Amino acid sequence: MTDREMMSVEDMGLLKEDMKKLEDELMKNHRIDPNLYVEYDVKRGLRDSAGKGVLTGLTEISDVSAYNLVNGRKIPAEGNLYYQGVNVYDIVKGLNGRKYGFEETIYLLLFGKLPNQHELEMFLNVMFEFQNLGGRFVRDVVMKASNANIMNSMQRCILTLYTYDENPEDISPANVLRQSLELIAKLPLIAVYSYHAYRHFRKDETLFIRNPEKGLSFAENILLMLRPDRQYTELEAKVLDIALILHAEHGGGNNSTFTTHVVSSSGTDTYSSVAASIGSLKGPRHGGANLKVQNMFKDIKEHISDWTNEEEVGNYLQKILDKKAFDHSGLIYGMGHAVYTLSDPREVMLKKFAKALAEEKGMMEEFALYELVERLAGQLIMQHRKLFKNVCANVDFYSGFVYSMLGIPEELFTPIFAIARIPGWSAHRLEELINTSKIIRPAYKYVGEHIDFQSIEDRK
Repeated sequence: MTDREMMSVEDMGLLKEDMKKLEDELMKNHRIDPNLYVEYDVKRGLRDSAGKGVLTGLTEISDVSAYNLVNGRKIPAEGNLYYQGVNVYDIVKGLNGRKYGFEETIYLLLFGKLPNQHELEMFLNVMFEFQNLGGRFVRDVVMKASNANIMNSMQRCILTLYTYDENPEDISPANVLRQSLELIAKLPLIAVYSYHAYRHFRKDETLFIRNPEKGLSFAENILLMLRPDRQYTELEAKVLDIALILHAEHGGGNNSTFTTHVVSSSGTDTYSSVAASIGSLKGPRHGGANLKVQNMFKDIKEHISDWTNEEEVGNYLQKILDKKAFDHSGLIYGMGHAVYTLSDPREVMLKKFAKALAEEKGMMEEFALYELVERLAGQLIMQHRKLFKNVCANVDFYSGFVYSMLGIPEELFTPIFAIARIPGWSAHRLEELINTSKIIRPAYKYVGEHIDFQSIEDRK
């Protein structure tokens, strides 16, 4: 019996009252006047008044482009995303049926070039060797203390891998590269096994743990390990492979990658760095956004009788914007981006494959609803917020829908994002360690009072 269970009803009531007083004291003494941010020209969230990220570093790993420069003026343009200078459109288009697209992208991000056939075969052999956890680790770590949030399970497992490393504190590029490749290879196993453990121990479902197979791609092995019947179609594996490519990297300024830079600059170990980045990605304002989109569409389907009726759909979207529907946040999730204006290239490509998958799955009615919401929402948001900047759908808009069609459970939506993004984190960590020697330490302006200690004593 816990101490909490042994407390009397009266004591519990007093504890609740005391906690409420402490909460009130906390809220009273930690409110900062928002006008002070303007007065001191503080870039909240490291963004300027126009929402553009404040320049904090240099990188060669990826670039996000949303404007053309015409006569010295920035003109909104279709979005482009570059990995090591290569347009992601070209990476996807250039696959020509090859199934190791994500693996080629990992190589590109880490080594700055797309691999030739010999280099790819060598790289795949290395990754296949690292693609295991060992029975003792699965039993003693993955299966213990299972919980519904797989991101937390992934953090715990990654931190525990530190103790299985003979040289965990060595942050030389060679050792960090080895650690990074191992974590990239093992993360899909950790995620899927953690999900199965949760379903078995918390939902009383049959437990099955399946080892990945050599020769299969990351995408194929994820589907193989996840599904009881081991079956998947060629299109399913291709779409998941494309989704992993599109989520692999997005510049050094996104929250989880910036976390990688900040934590790496302190000189900490690789396992702590990756765990910190996963903690960042877990947040609903970052990696959890696609689940928000899915929940929003569930709500829309429940409250709209005719999915094809533009007026009915538009009216309900307006209710969402007016904070009268869904979660009352006033947000249409999956719409808008901090950088992209006319289009998010990841959304454009993923939408194409979402349509192909919807055709295979007989879910074109749902796809048509997504298209309709996408078309109406941008205009409604612009009108509602009196914006002149175009509002486009972002990659989260279709990613949850794609994962659902692939039979990936919602508990794994954000973990799949982490599996895709760890190559980008690894490339940025190596870049930080190789090129910089100073700890990242931004400044904060103190706006509180300096209180004389004697006055505090007099008040007691």
